[in-house]
Amino acid sequence: MKSKVLASLVLFTLVFTTNLFASEKDIYEFSWLDPDKEVFVLQNRKFRKAGHLHLNLGAGITTSGAFVDATSIQGRAGYFVTEDYGLEVIYAKNSGKENDTAKAVRSGGGGGTGTTPFRRIVQSYTGAMFLWSPFYSKINTFNSIVYMDWIFGVGYASLVEKNNKLRFTEGQSAEGIETEETHSGAMWEAGLKFYLTEHLNIRTDLTAIHYKAENISGDGKSSYKSNFDATVSLGYSF
Repeated sequence: MKSKVLASLVLFTLVFTTNLFASEKDIYEFSWLDPDKEVFVLQNRKFRKAGHLHLNLGAGITTSGAFVDATSIQGRAGYFVTEDYGLEVIYAKNSGKENDTAKAVRSGGGGGTGTTPFRRIVQSYTGAMFLWSPFYSKINTFNSIVYMDWIFGVGYASLVEKNNKLRFTEGQSAEGIETEETHSGAMWEAGLKFYLTEHLNIRTDLTAIHYKAENISGDGKSSYKSNFDATVSLGYSF
């Protein structure tokens, strides 16, 4: 009878006690491990972002645009006010050219009855984003732990692009003439930050800009366009 009462008391304590937690600073020590190694509980963040300025420089490719192959060189500077929230500014210099799909359309696929494809080539963009980084992960790989932060951002950007819309509004006489335009729009991004050391890291990002631009029909109407860049960068935190 006493054992049943004791078991019930223990079960009640485990179910209704809310103060059982593992501190972020707790460390479990295992005697069978190398003395120089430590196993941290899941809650621990070994590398901190709060109060640190970060700089990133990287490159990648543009994944949007059916008739254009483009690359992007990006520079980022940001600051995390807390572990979860921060700010970041970004500048990207892009370069692109018509790809094989555009050439095939121009040649008519070898049949000689081709047409001119309409395309936009992004030249650069500048933006500012509010960052949110609520998740982090630890990956055990080859007996080494890789620390990783998930980063999401949303903000505003100004984009410069060139296009060949005059070819469609003025005819064959405008073939080869480029029109440069500047647009403003919403920017968002999703990234993964892999820590190499306390200061060095590698970051992968997908950056998107959605902007409104005039259609090539010449009727004065506009529609939304998108630019997506996938990049890898090397970062440094101060």
